[in-house]
Amino acid sequence: MQLQQLRYFTAVAETRHFTRAAERVHVSQPSLSQQIRSLERELGAELFSRARGHVALTEAGEALLPLARRILADADTARLEVQELAQLRRGRVRLGATPSLCTGLLPEVLRSYHAAHPNIRLLIEEGGSHDLVRLLARGALDLALVVLPLPPSAPALTTVELLQEDLVVISSSSAPPPGRNGQVRLVDLRDEPLVMFRHGYDLRELTVAACRAEGFEPSFTVEGGELDAVLGFVRAGLGVAVVPTMVADRSGPGLRATALARPGLRRTIALAHRTDVAPPRAARELLRMLLLRPPDLPEQ
Repeated sequence: MQLQQLRYFTAVAETRHFTRAAERVHVSQPSLSQQIRSLERELGAELFSRARGHVALTEAGEALLPLARRILADADTARLEVQELAQLRRGRVRLGATPSLCTGLLPEVLRSYHAAHPNIRLLIEEGGSHDLVRLLARGALDLALVVLPLPPSAPALTTVELLQEDLVVISSSSAPPPGRNGQVRLVDLRDEPLVMFRHGYDLRELTVAACRAEGFEPSFTVEGGELDAVLGFVRAGLGVAVVPTMVADRSGPGLRATALARPGLRRTIALAHRTDVAPPRAARELLRMLLLRPPDLPEQ
């Protein structure tokens, strides 16, 4: 089994078309088809069904696809690791982070990293914490900033706690403030319509779980948004939302932040990478700089 064959296989699996796959990997369509047939002979199973011009993965193909993606990702990481020079003059880092961390924590750290290593490419994947865990498992990321605890179904990941952050309730500054005496109790959210993040965001699961622990099911006016959309909906007066302090501090005009009464809600941010594969040198350097974060970074 050759890496080239796996690249051809994943290209066909993702495009569901032999000609388009050949264009993606820059080979002729007959050459690609020949390599796929050779791979099928070696594995002793057909990987694609080709009935009436429709290309679909067989059961064997479905089983091979995640393994092929991981093998290719690991091979790519190994190639870059070998190519990197001791002075970190070239390479790349694939970093995943939630939207709130992309806006609140990363800009200054990445600025310092880029100043020190200007030829290292920084590839940022923005998404919910659960989504980032899946990308780490697939080998599509070197590092990710995730929220602890990890879901029970998470793969074997090594995590290093980075910071803990309080959550607050944001509301439109044109509407009456929620709660009383400048604080909101969790039980007060029973009577507040919530603007809720989409599935995959740790903030969604954390907020809903906290409400249920208080004995009620939260009511949503709008749900399914990304971070900027949620802030916009709250600013428009559609409801309130529970967000990290660093988001509230940078949310701009039109929004009010109200603290949650004790014990409140907190989230723990950690750096994660696959346990079975060491991050490339460039990623390890970024990990080091994140752990030596600036002293004014929010941390409670």
